[in-house]
Amino acid sequence: MRPKEATLSLFDYAGETICGVDEAGRGPLAGPVFAAAVILDVQRPIAGLRDSKKLTAATREQLAVEIKAHAVAWAIAQCSEEEIDRLNILQASMLAMRRAVELLSVLPTLALIDGNRCPVMKVRSEAIIGGDDKVEAISAASILAKTARDAALCELHLIYPHYAFDQHKGYPTVLHLERLQLHGVSPVHRKSYAPVRALLQRVETT
Repeated sequence: MRPKEATLSLFDYAGETICGVDEAGRGPLAGPVFAAAVILDVQRPIAGLRDSKKLTAATREQLAVEIKAHAVAWAIAQCSEEEIDRLNILQASMLAMRRAVELLSVLPTLALIDGNRCPVMKVRSEAIIGGDDKVEAISAASILAKTARDAALCELHLIYPHYAFDQHKGYPTVLHLERLQLHGVSPVHRKSYAPVRALLQRVETT
């Protein structure tokens, strides 16, 4: 049996065209949830791939450029705040991952998904807990999803500068919660999330 901390190689899936799949942005109070799918090229390895959360922003950006240049195929997709509120964040994350896989220019035979469950899709899939630090293709997907979402939140900052989205990227930090209380709920906040929902209910009762 493979140790939990071992890294899975593409060679462990000989004969398969695998894509790694991961999402970014389940926890934030605002902005879309993003997902990415990546098919790496065995002949063009990329050094330094690991869970995006364990990398600096600068390293993530550098690796994202390498992934896009050297991967066999890659794709990024998202689900909007409205879809998150309508479906719930789990189902929206699953949908974003499915969209990313379906956008790939090369059809994989197997999708390796970070986590403990897989989205419903035509491609065979396998869930791997902690996969973003075990499977390089999933690590690559986590990096693309994270950098794409961070960029999107910086763009939202230009539209809603008083929320400081460029600093906290929508996560429920002290700064974000303070700005939320001060300025109220914006169109890009997730209305089903407890702090946002509580503020909306408070406004309705006043």
